Formats: sequence, structure tokens, C-alpha cells
Amino acid sequence: MIDILNTSALASPATLTLAQGSGQANRSLLDYIAQGGPIGMIIILISFVAIGMISAQLFRIRRERLAPPDLMDDLRVLLAEGDINASMKRCEDEESASYLSRVVGTGLVRASRSAFGMLELRSSVDEIEQLEVDRLYRLTDGIGLIASVAPMLGLLGTVVGMVGAFDTITLSDGPARPDALAGSISQALITTVLGLIVAIPSTAMYTYLRNRIDHLTTEINEEIDEIIAPLEAAQGSPSAANKPTQAPQQGPSRA
Repeated sequence: MIDILNTSALASPATLTLAQGSGQANRSLLDYIAQGGPIGMIIILISFVAIGMISAQLFRIRRERLAPPDLMDDLRVLLAEGDINASMKRCEDEESASYLSRVVGTGLVRASRSAFGMLELRSSVDEIEQLEVDRLYRLTDGIGLIASVAPMLGLLGTVVGMVGAFDTITLSDGPARPDALAGSISQALITTVLGLIVAIPSTAMYTYLRNRIDHLTTEINEEIDEIIAPLEAAQGSPSAANKPTQAPQQGPSRA
């Protein structure tokens, strides 16, 4: 009987250790996030903002959204026929609002109001293309901002947690107990992890979206140059208009 009791007494610490280990293993993700404190919650909030912005940009930066195929086909036919008014009306349709409609429509409006006519079209289109690309970049810059701010918030949480740990050591009578320091140290580590978890995919998506903007807009700009070429050909190129005419050669004069 005594041996059984002694065996139970010896087994108790191991059983408690396993129970504690089992309790640690069953902690949920929310428990870890809660240890990050207010700074950890801020990181979680901006992570949802980043997810929303990335989803919106993935929906916007598509070939079908930037240059609808039906709009491209209609403009190719209308501009080949030289019907500028119909082309501008087609670009003004609310259903056709896109990168293509803004570039071609605004370019046609500016060229029609210019004294040079369609000779001003290409320079106007090039200028508007750059403005529209900058606009797409600005919509993506928010993701890059979150990618930069998230690790800084994680570092701030780390500093705050370490300050709390040193305050605990300072205010304790004698050596500080490990369990008294665990909360502050855990906050320091959790906020760092949360910041990196948000920053790494945000940085990757920011780079991907920027490259996707460059790729798609370059392709669309090449097609825009192709569809406005008939208007420039009809008006004549500036180089041909400014080319000096050669004086006709006179034959030998008769006495």
C-alpha cells in the first residue's frame, strides 16, 4: 500500500507537467494574439486593411477591367473610319469607364481643341497614359505603406514589452520571478511575429502588383498607339509637313 502511494506521489509531478504541456499545446491563435496587447491588435487591424486593399487591386488590375475587349474593338473600327465624335461618345459611356476610355477619350478631346488637331493626339495620349499609370501606382502605395509600418509596430511592441519586463525587475523585492516577466517578454515576441507576418506577404503583393501594372499598361499602350495611327496618317505626320520642298532645277538659259 505504501509502495502504491509512493508511486503515485512520484508520478504526480510528471502528470502535472504533462497537463501543463497539454494546456500550452491547446492554446488557440486568438490566445497568442491577445498576448500582443493593444499594439498587437493594431497590427491585426491593419492586416485586415491590407487584405482588403490587395483584394481590391487584384480585381482592378486585370486586362478586362483596364481595357474591355468590346471597347477596344469599337474604338479600332471608329478610329479607322475617322469618326472622332462617335469615338469620344463611346469613351464617355459610364459602362466603359476604364484605363482605355480615359486615355483615348481625353486624348481625343484635347486634340480636337488644339490648333494642331490630330497632330497633337499622340503627345496628349502619352501624357494621359503616364497620369493613369501614376494613378494605379497610388492605389497600390497603400499596400507598400502597410508593409513598411507593420514591422515598425512590431518593433514598438517589442520595446514596450522589454520596458515592462525591466520595470518588473526594478519593482520586485529580490530576484524577479520568471512568471512575473513572462507576460512582458511574451508581448515583445508576439508583436514582432505579428508585424513580420503582415509585412512579408504585403511586400510580396506590393511588388507583384507594381510589376503587373507595368506589364498590362505597356501592352495596352501599344494597342492604343495602333488604333490612333489612322488618325495621324490622315492628318499627315509633322515631320512630313515641316520638310522643306526642293526647288525645281532650271534648264540652261538660252542666249
